Amino acid sequence: MIKAVVFDLDNTLYSYDANHAYGMEALEGYCRETFGITEEETQEYYRKAGYIMANRIGTDTAALHSRMLRLQCMMELLEKPLFPHVQKMYHIYWDAFLQHIEPNPGVLDFLMELRKRKIRIGIGTDMTAYIQYKKLEAIGAEVYIDFMVTSEEAGVEKPHYHLFELCVEKAGVRAEECAFIGDNVKKDIEGAWESGLRGIWYTQEKEPTERRYFPILRSFTGINVDDFLAQQ
Repeated sequence: MIKAVVFDLDNTLYSYDANHAYGMEALEGYCRETFGITEEETQEYYRKAGYIMANRIGTDTAALHSRMLRLQCMMELLEKPLFPHVQKMYHIYWDAFLQHIEPNPGVLDFLMELRKRKIRIGIGTDMTAYIQYKKLEAIGAEVYIDFMVTSEEAGVEKPHYHLFELCVEKAGVRAEECAFIGDNVKKDIEGAWESGLRGIWYTQEKEPTERRYFPILRSFTGINVDDFLAQQ
């Protein structure tokens, strides 16, 4: 019987891809007006900055997701002053991102039903902690969350076992009593199973193209929560 459910956040509780597009659109507008570069050039500098930043960091940690570091690297590539642009661009990107963010269909109802059944609810996510807290507040999920584990806290990214260990520790149950729901097969699902949790693949409203050995959740809408908990 499942006693705790841990969720990935990005592309699980909401659509990261859609909101990243809004953030990039706002960032491209700033770069066009301030530096006179095109949208395509902004995207190319953004990609280059990510590659350079990853090489500088050298390890698989939450710093890889830092927009502050990435935009700092962009300014270095553009040979522009760090101040005030890095902080301005950081807020421009995330403000646009959070302005449009919405929970995936059925997510809040599912969380509410889990809470009614006294199921412990957690988040196990790569990324820096601050912005993940902001996302959860923006989609209205924060009232249901009992505990958080970010890769910033764990010091490693999924699928490293230590992040999943922290999820189980904070859930206060045995690993086999803990379900982990996420969209990424390697990071979320295989990582969970290898760490003793019951990984469930959320396919983002799509039909899976191949058979898998683990449970699949296509949508959060229309779930019989009692059956869900009993079957895992």
